[in-house]
Amino acid sequence: MKIGFIGVGHMGGPMCHNIIKKSGHEVTVFDLSHAAIEACVELGAKGSDSVAELAANSDVIFTSLPMPKDVETVALGAGGIGENAKSGTIYIDLSTNSPTVIRKVAAELEKKGITTIDAPVSGGVIGATKGTIAIMVGGDKSTYEKCLPLFESFGENISHLGELGCGCIAKIVNNMIAFCNMAAGAEGLLLGVAAGIDPSALNQVIRNSSGNSMGYRGVAYTTLKGDWTPSFALDLAYKDMHLALELADELSIPLSISPQVHNLMRMARGMGYGKDDATAMIRVYEETMKIEIRK
Repeated sequence: MKIGFIGVGHMGGPMCHNIIKKSGHEVTVFDLSHAAIEACVELGAKGSDSVAELAANSDVIFTSLPMPKDVETVALGAGGIGENAKSGTIYIDLSTNSPTVIRKVAAELEKKGITTIDAPVSGGVIGATKGTIAIMVGGDKSTYEKCLPLFESFGENISHLGELGCGCIAKIVNNMIAFCNMAAGAEGLLLGVAAGIDPSALNQVIRNSSGNSMGYRGVAYTTLKGDWTPSFALDLAYKDMHLALELADELSIPLSISPQVHNLMRMARGMGYGKDDATAMIRVYEETMKIEIRK
C-alpha cells in the first residue's frame, strides 16, 4: 500500500515517522518546510514536490494541518487531493477540524470516488513521538477497520466513534474541557499565591487532591518553571476553543464557561503570547495583578 502524508511538521512529523518505521508500507511526504520533508526522507520516505504529485500516487492520504481552511484548501483546492487522487483512495484527516468542514470535504471527494474519515489525535508531541497518542475516528466502519493497522503504527487508544465528523466532535469537546481546566488552574494558583501560600506547596496539595487534572498539571508545570516553550501553542488552542463555540452555535447549546476561557485566550494573544504554550493564558493574571507565580 502506498501512503501519502501531507503536513509533517510539529505533530504530523512524529506521527509520520512512526508510520515509516512501523507500518512496512511505502510512504511519500509533502510539507512547505523542506527540512520537515528531509527528516522523513532520512527515515526511508520519499519526498514529493507537490500535493498533486503525492495524491496521484497514494492509496491512503493523511493530512495533519493547522486550520480547517488549510484542510479544505488541500483537499478541494486547485492542485489538491480532489483533483488528483484516483477513485478508491482513502483520505484521513488527523487535524483538529470542524465537523462541518470535514463533512463538506467528504461530500465533494465522494463525487470522485474518494472515501474520507476524520481521525483527530490527542497526546501532544510527546505522544506523537512515542506512538502513544489517542486517535478518535469518525466515518465508515469498514474503512476504519481497513486502516486500523496504520493507526496502530503511530497511536494507542484508538476509537471508532460513529459517523463522519464524530472524531472531530470528540476532539473539540476534549480540548474544550482541557482548556477550561487550565484556566481554572491558573485562577486557583494566582488566588493561593496572592493569599500567601507557597506555590510549590499549593501545587503538591492540588496534584494529590480533587483539583488535579491534566490541564491543571500543565499550567502549574510551565508557570512554576516560568518557561512557556510551546508544546501546544496558544494560537492553536484558541482555534480549537473557537471550533467548540461554533459547534455550540450550530446546535443552539448554551455554554457559560468556555466563552470566558476563549476571551482569556484572546487577551493572552493580544499581549503577545500566541506563539507560547497554551498554558501562557495564566500570564494575563500575572501581569494584571503584578503577581509572579514561581518556585
